[in-house]
Amino acid sequence: MILFVINILRYGSLTPANNLQNSRAQFKASLLFCFLVFSAVELFLSTSCSQAGFSTQKPSPNNVLGECVVILHGMGRTHHSMDDMQEELTKAGFHTVNYGYPSTKSDIETLAREHFPKALDKCQQFDPTAVHFVTHSLGGIVLRMAIQQYRPANLGRVVMLSPPNRGSPLVDTLKDWWLYEWINGPAGQQLSTAADSVPNKLGRVDYSVGIITGDRQAFFDAWFSSKIPGEDDGKVSVEGAKVDGMSDFLVVHESHPFIMDDAYVQRQTVYFLNHGTFKVDKKSSSVAVDSKKNE
Repeated sequence: MILFVINILRYGSLTPANNLQNSRAQFKASLLFCFLVFSAVELFLSTSCSQAGFSTQKPSPNNVLGECVVILHGMGRTHHSMDDMQEELTKAGFHTVNYGYPSTKSDIETLAREHFPKALDKCQQFDPTAVHFVTHSLGGIVLRMAIQQYRPANLGRVVMLSPPNRGSPLVDTLKDWWLYEWINGPAGQQLSTAADSVPNKLGRVDYSVGIITGDRQAFFDAWFSSKIPGEDDGKVSVEGAKVDGMSDFLVVHESHPFIMDDAYVQRQTVYFLNHGTFKVDKKSSSVAVDSKKNE
């Protein structure tokens, strides 16, 4: 499958150039089908393990902050996709709950109602002074929905990685394709850029939120990227990751599927949870945000 994608990207067809007869429309349709099939294979592999699993870790006794972090993965992934992030957060002194949920089986409202309280309870068992959250992609939207209904009294800070806070143009383009709907389920239909989509109806945040998003694409997201205006990470535009009321915003040179594995992103996540802002250096660009002006 990977070689098939690369061959099409390089040559536009599997046949010699002098025998090309396909129209531009046929080529685009073939390329789209190729990417969707690749995504289906990726989803099948990622869901071969239960999405309902979780991992709880305690920091070493000599490095305990007395705070807990709930970690929520993105669409079509398992909690294992956030394992490296969990390790770094635990090393930094946080108790951590890396919670898996069936992201492609239910709509966002159901995911928030049925799974957020369970994840929160696992953190509260440590009697933390604060509960923080680190999310990837869809996890950020599930969290925004859940906090409106189940906001903990000891809510701390939130770091969202590549969240579609203003929806994604990909959903506008692909939501009517049966294969897209089959891969991404009900929640995938709710992430459009329309004014009445779930992300856009949730409104501004009134708690401390730092957002990190990427500006490059994995090779298998090249076609997806072509459908997104402006800079993007292959799934979400840089502008589309923003949310009204956010405390800080950071753009890094990473792609959507792998942003959580980058060591620099992990360090910035820890820094924000501790300080409420990102620590900017030459590797990245940051846009400091005045939440009162971000209307």
